[in-house]
Amino acid sequence: MRKEVIGLGALNYDVLYVVERIAKGGEEVGIIDVKKAPGGSAANTIVALARLGVNPGFVGIVGNDEEGELILEEFRKEGVETRLRKEEGHTGAAIGFIDARGERALYILSGVNDRLCIEDIDMEFVDNARFLHTSSFVNKEQLEMQCELAKRIKSKLSFSPGMLCFKYGLEDLVELIERSEVVFLSHRELKSLSIKREDYEKGAELLLNIGAKIVCVTLGERGCYVTDSAGESHLIDAYPTDVVDTTGAGDAFAAGFLFGLLHEKGIYESGKTGNLVASFCIREYGCRKGLPYKETLKMFPF
Repeated sequence: MRKEVIGLGALNYDVLYVVERIAKGGEEVGIIDVKKAPGGSAANTIVALARLGVNPGFVGIVGNDEEGELILEEFRKEGVETRLRKEEGHTGAAIGFIDARGERALYILSGVNDRLCIEDIDMEFVDNARFLHTSSFVNKEQLEMQCELAKRIKSKLSFSPGMLCFKYGLEDLVELIERSEVVFLSHRELKSLSIKREDYEKGAELLLNIGAKIVCVTLGERGCYVTDSAGESHLIDAYPTDVVDTTGAGDAFAAGFLFGLLHEKGIYESGKTGNLVASFCIREYGCRKGLPYKETLKMFPF
C-alpha cells in the first residue's frame, strides 16, 4: 500500500529528567522523576501521523543495542513500516532536563545516525509517498545527503530543520528550503536563520522568496503563523492547555499540519489542526505519550 508520508531523520532514545529547575554552571539541583522513550524529531512526527490514521513509513539507522531494538518495537507497535539499517555501535541518544514550567534543556549524542548515507535509502519506498518529511540530522555529511535526496525525490518535501538552524547558516539550507512544499520552524529557529530578525512575518517571507511553498512558524503559547507563496497568511491562536513538557511540540504541530494538507485542507485549517495536536503533546512528559488519536480530533470542529 502506498505510504502517505515517509520520515527521514535521526533516531534517538530519549531519557528525560524531571527536575526542580534547570541548573546553571556549578549548581546542584534535585531530580524528581525519569522518563525513557524512543524519540527523534521526524520519528515523533511520523508516530503522531500514524495515530491520526495516516499510513506512514520511516527511513533511518539504529545501533545493534537494546535502545535500537526498543525504537524498532515502538515503530511496530504504532503501525509504522520502516526501512531501518542496523549498524554496529550505539543508537543515537537525547538527554533532556524539564522543569516545573515545562521548559527544557537537551543534550544529543548522534551515535550511528551520522553513518546514514544516500545508498541506504530505498528510493522506491520514498517516491511512493506523497510527502517526505525530513529533520534532525546535524552532521555535515547527512545535511549534504538530505540536499542530494531532495533533488532526486518525486514526493513533496516537508522540512523541519530544527537544530540545523543553530549549527549552519541560511545559505547551507537553501537547497532544501527552495525544494520544500512546507518548512516548519519555531520562532527562535527562524530568528537564528534569518539574521536575527525579530519579525516572524519578514523571516517567513524570506523563506518563501527562496522557494518554499508554505512556511509555518510556531510561536509557543501564542500559537502559530502560517503563510504561503500565494500570499495567504494567518496568525492562529494556540489551544489553551496545561503545559507539562514542551518537548516534541513542534514535531506534533508538523504532524497536525501535514494531516490537514493530506486531507486537502487549506493552511488555516491545517494550522489549527497543528496547534491542536501540539496542545495534546505538551500535556504529558515526553514527545509521544500525549499524542492524540484520530477519534480525539473528531471532537473538535474546524
